Amino acid sequence: MKKPTLAAMAVLAAAALVSPATPAVAVDDNVDSSKLRKAVTVNGILQHERALFAIAAKNEGNRASGTKGYDDSVKYVTKKLKKAGLKVKTQTFEFPSYTELAPAALSEISPTAGVLETATVDYSGSGDVTGTVVLAGGTVLPPTPEPSSASGCAAGDFVAAPSTPSVALVQRGTCDFALKVSNAQAAGYDAVVIFNEGQPGRDELLTGVTLGAPTTIPVVGVSYATGAALAAEVEDGPVSVRVTTSTQSEILKTKNILADTPKGKSGTTVVVGAHLDSVLAGPGINDNGSGSSTILEIAEQMKALGYTKKGKLERQVRFAFWGAEEEGLLGSEHYVSSLSAEKISTIYANLNFDMVGSPNYVRFVYDGNGSDTPAAGPAGSAGIEKIFTDYFASQDLATAPTAFDGRSDYGPFIAAGIPAGGLFSGAEGVKTEAEAETFGGTAGVAYDECYHAACDDVTNLNEKALFELGDAAAHATFVLATSKSGLYSDGSRVANQRTKQPAVELPYRGSKAVR
Repeated sequence: MKKPTLAAMAVLAAAALVSPATPAVAVDDNVDSSKLRKAVTVNGILQHERALFAIAAKNEGNRASGTKGYDDSVKYVTKKLKKAGLKVKTQTFEFPSYTELAPAALSEISPTAGVLETATVDYSGSGDVTGTVVLAGGTVLPPTPEPSSASGCAAGDFVAAPSTPSVALVQRGTCDFALKVSNAQAAGYDAVVIFNEGQPGRDELLTGVTLGAPTTIPVVGVSYATGAALAAEVEDGPVSVRVTTSTQSEILKTKNILADTPKGKSGTTVVVGAHLDSVLAGPGINDNGSGSSTILEIAEQMKALGYTKKGKLERQVRFAFWGAEEEGLLGSEHYVSSLSAEKISTIYANLNFDMVGSPNYVRFVYDGNGSDTPAAGPAGSAGIEKIFTDYFASQDLATAPTAFDGRSDYGPFIAAGIPAGGLFSGAEGVKTEAEAETFGGTAGVAYDECYHAACDDVTNLNEKALFELGDAAAHATFVLATSKSGLYSDGSRVANQRTKQPAVELPYRGSKAVR
C-alpha cells in the first residue's frame, strides 16, 4: 500500500476521533458473528505471515509483482484456499514495471551554476538532457490558497520547443502529471521539471508521484521554492539546466487470486480483498501481508465452521488477493474492468483490508458517508462503515475515520459505483497527541516506521492490532455474507441504488499521487 508522500496523510491528521458509543446492531436481522470471530485467531494470521516472510527471504527480500517472490506467494495462498474447499482461479494480466536505477540529478548551468534538490517521478524515462528552460503556460505565481494551477494541462500551454534541447518547467495543479508530460513531449520538449504548487502541504520536494505508465523522456520533481526561483530567472532571461535520470521500465505478467464460496441465495457477491504484493524494497509483512493473511484466515475458518456449504450464505463471498497494487492498484483495476455491466451489478460490496497490523496503530475505518472526510463512497458505503463502527463500539473500542483517497484497492470499485469499506491501521503518517491518548502508542512517531522498507518483516507487527482488526474484518465479512436485510433498509439490491451517488474523484493511484 502507498509510498511515502509528505501530504498524503493530511486528511487523516485532521480527522475527528469517534468515541465508543452504545452497542448497536449493524443490520436489522442482528447477525451473530461470534463463532467466526472466535475461530479467527492471531496465531492463524501469524502462521501465514511467517510463511510469506520465508518466501521473501528466499527471493531477494521481497514479494513484488513480477518477481519469483510474488509467484511463490501466489502458490502458497492458492494451495491454502483450495485446501479450504473454495473454488480458486488466477487471473493473469500484464503491467508496466518501473525501477529507479540511480537517483535523479538536476543542476543549473546558467545564469547561476549550482546543484538543485530533485527526485525522479515514477515511470520517468531514462536520459541526460542539458537544455534551455521554458515555463509552461497556466502557471499561478504566487499560488492561490487552494489548488488551482492548470499549468501544462492544455496543449496550448507549451510553445513549440526550440530546435536546441529544451526543458519544460511545469507547476503541479489540477490535472494529472501524465497529461502535463504528454503535452510537453508532444510540443517537442526533451525533459520535464515539475515543481510543487506552493500551498501548505504542497510546497516541499515533489516526491511520491507517478505518471502511471512509462514515458521516454526524463521527468523530475522539485520543491515550490526551487520551481518558483527558476520561473523568476526565466522571466529575466535564458536559463539552462541539466537533468539526469536512470530508470528501467518493462512489461511483466502477474496474477490476481480469486477464491469463491458457493453462490448465495441472493445471487450477489461480496468481494473481500487485500493486495498480496510487496514493494521491491522489502518483504511487505505488514504492507500487506497483514491484510492478505487476515482474509486467508477468515476463508479457512468459514470453511472449518461449515459456513461455505451450499445454501448457507445469503451472498457469495469472493476472497481476492490482488497483484500489482504497489504499481498503482493495477490488479483490482484489471479485475473490475474485466467485468461486464451485468456482472458489476451483482457485486454487492467490496471490503478492503490493507495494513491491519501497524506497530503504532490506529483503528481507522473508511468514511463511507463522507461525514468527516472530503468524499463519501457510493451508496451503501455508509452502511459498511456503520457495520465496522457499531462492532467496535460494542467492544468499547474507539475508531477514527479515514478518507477514500484512492490509495488502496477499493479505488476501482468505488469508481464503478460499488459500495466499499474496510480497515486501515496507518502507514507513514505520524500519530497525533489526540490519537495516542485515544488509541495508545506513541505520539510523534509514524504508525509504521518500516513502511515500504526492508524492516517490514515479522517483527513489524502489532498483535493487538491484528486481534482487534482481524475480528472486525471477520465480523463485517460474516454480516455481509449472511444478513437478509443487507445494507439497505428496504432490502433492495445494490444495483438499484448506485445511480444516486456521484462518482468519487481519486487523486491517488495506490502509493502515488497522480496530480
